[in-house]
Amino acid sequence: MLMEIHQVEGFDPQRRSFNRNAEVHRSDQGLFGRFHYEGLRIETGTHFEIHLVMADLVDRLQALGFTQLRSRVNFKGSRYLAERHPWLRSSSRRQDEP
Repeated sequence: MLMEIHQVEGFDPQRRSFNRNAEVHRSDQGLFGRFHYEGLRIETGTHFEIHLVMADLVDRLQALGFTQLRSRVNFKGSRYLAERHPWLRSSSRRQDEP
């Protein structure tokens, strides 16, 4: 079941800016995230809190060379939040690598 949609933006490994949605789903085991970018498909591990799902996603993206990542929640269930939530920047040390 889809729980939230987060907007994720930053720079891809080729240093192009990007902006994509990341979905947070609930299963019987917990919460997990899905992210698609061009041919890349990422699914996070299972966690019990949404912020841990998003941290897992950011770690996986950074391991692939994505940088300067930030995200914010845009949908909770079917309710659009009209970009009222603040951007959250990644706190990884890889954040500011060129």
